[in-house]
Amino acid sequence: MSTNLTFHAGSVEAQERVSLLKQKGVTIWLTGLSASGKSTIACALEQHLLHLHKFSYRLDGDNVRLGLNKDLGFDEKSRVENIRRIGEVSKLFADSACIAITAFISPYIADRQLARELHEASGLGFIEVFVDAPLSVVEERDPKGLYKAARAGAIKNFTGISAPYEPPENPELHIRTDQCDVPQAVEVIVEYLTKHNYIS
Repeated sequence: MSTNLTFHAGSVEAQERVSLLKQKGVTIWLTGLSASGKSTIACALEQHLLHLHKFSYRLDGDNVRLGLNKDLGFDEKSRVENIRRIGEVSKLFADSACIAITAFISPYIADRQLARELHEASGLGFIEVFVDAPLSVVEERDPKGLYKAARAGAIKNFTGISAPYEPPENPELHIRTDQCDVPQAVEVIVEYLTKHNYIS
């Protein structure tokens, strides 16, 4: 990395954004196996927050890999870099007082911890949400046919089958999608945001 760089501070103070937008920036980090319900919950949450007149934006795993991270594969090194970039991007959104909603498998504890530390170092909120469903359930759902392909050996390094998933040890929220529906999941997250004064 070049050493000839200097951070250029803006003229807008964080508290000015919070006061005018009437919300605090935070990243809601949805993690879990493929087909656990991350993207579905993220879409519904973004829509719900919009109707509450809250500035929010969703960063979805597949969507980001179609653009910003299209140069990355699915080997361990690429997965780590994928999450590092999203940690940085979501931090920028949160810094703008946006409620950033990320929906990524993000299988490694260390990578999620790095994303958390990036936010905390800048005084920004980070809410880890474990979107949890048993492997048997997500394999049954399998909307994209990925588990079937992975079981057949057609997809290498597939999380939960041929690559590890490290569940969160102390997430802020743990949502069992085999035991609740999408509106209930959204309600749980919004209640957390309200209780902790991210929104009012």
